[in-house]
Parts: sequence; C-alpha cells; structure tokens
Amino acid sequence: MADKLHLDQHISQKFNDELEDIRSRALQMGGMVEKQVSGGLQALLEGNSELGNKVAKLDHEVNSLEVEIDEACTQVLARRQPAASDLRLIVTVIKVITDLERIGDEAEKLGRFAVDLASSRELPAYRKELRHLGELVQTMLHDALDCFARMDYEAALKVAARDDDVNAEYETLSRLLITHVMEDPRQVKNVFNITWCARALERIGDHSVNICEYVVFLVKGKDIRHTNLVDINQSLKP
Repeated sequence: MADKLHLDQHISQKFNDELEDIRSRALQMGGMVEKQVSGGLQALLEGNSELGNKVAKLDHEVNSLEVEIDEACTQVLARRQPAASDLRLIVTVIKVITDLERIGDEAEKLGRFAVDLASSRELPAYRKELRHLGELVQTMLHDALDCFARMDYEAALKVAARDDDVNAEYETLSRLLITHVMEDPRQVKNVFNITWCARALERIGDHSVNICEYVVFLVKGKDIRHTNLVDINQSLKP
C-alpha cells in the first residue's frame, strides 16, 4: 500500500522523513489513546479509583500531542505544498488525530465515572454488563489503528461494519439498565453513571469507524462518509 501512495519516493529525503514522522506520531497518539481506553474500562470493571484518576489525567498528554501533530501538518502544508497522495496523507492525519482526541475525551469520562462509582457496593452486575461492550470497542479501535498503520482499506471496511455489533450491544445494555432502575429506584444515580459510560464506549466505536473511513480516503481518494456499505463496496470496484 505504501508503494502505491509513493510516501517514500520523493526526491527530497527530508520530505520523506517529514511525512513518515507525522504518520508515526499519529500512530503514537493512537497507542496512547488505546492505553487510556483500556485503563478507563479496567478502572470501571475493577472499581479502581486510583487508576480512574490516572486515566483522566492522561487526557492532557493526548491533547498536547494532538496540538504538536497538527502544527507539524500545518508546517508541511505551508512549506511543501503537497499534492495528490501526500496531501491526502496530511489531511487524513489531521482528521485521525481529531477523532483520537475525542476518543481520549470519552476515555477521560470513563476514568472520572470510575472514581465516582468506586465507592458503591451495588455495581458488580453493572460492571459485568459493561465488559462485553468495552471489549468490542477496544478491539474495534485497535483494528482501526492497525488498518491506518498498514493503509489497508479493505480491512478498514470490515472493521467499520462491526459498528452494528457495538450499537446492538449498547442498546441491549441500555434496556438492562432501565430494568435495574425499575426494580430498584434507589440505584438511579449509579445507573445514570453507567449509562453515560456505555454511551462513551459507543461513541468510541463511532470514532473508530471514522478512522476506518479516513483510511479509505487515504488509499482510494474517495470520501465515503454518510454512505452505506453496499454503496461503498460498489463504488470501490475496479
């Protein structure tokens, strides 16, 4: 894929290095965000307030890295005036880091809610119900970033299709939480907190889909946002 995009075939070696550095830093940010999401989910499931606080504070590092990468992209645009695949790479990185920053915001919510919920004695069942949704979303984010690293648009389409599973799991969990409230109204506050956590996980899945869509744009030059998968596959046929 990289050869097709000519990301390492410029006359200027410095330009090659600049593009690779931007891509590598975006992947570094992706790794940080993955760690943040994983930690947030773990804090929720284990009732670990210390880990929850650590996850919430990590958001500052994610935000700082986004600003640094965005500035690097702006510098390349100004000095190199890239075109074709080079321009698509810069645009893709800018979009990807924006979604990664928003995933970091959702992970921060997980950490903060983990702190609030850690003192409750009524949460074991809720944590179990969150586990499956969280694992689905974690895998989806990891695979979306892997597609970006490998510039594999075909795999990216398959990862994006998993969003239906995430949405179904989220809806199931939402119904279960409503049932909990009906059975024990005293748990309203805790259930609301868990609902916000589930919503945060569902949003992480949505942002992972966006990353997959950017991979298709990067490799194929097609904007597939707001398009169903059937139409996408049809449009990408040779």
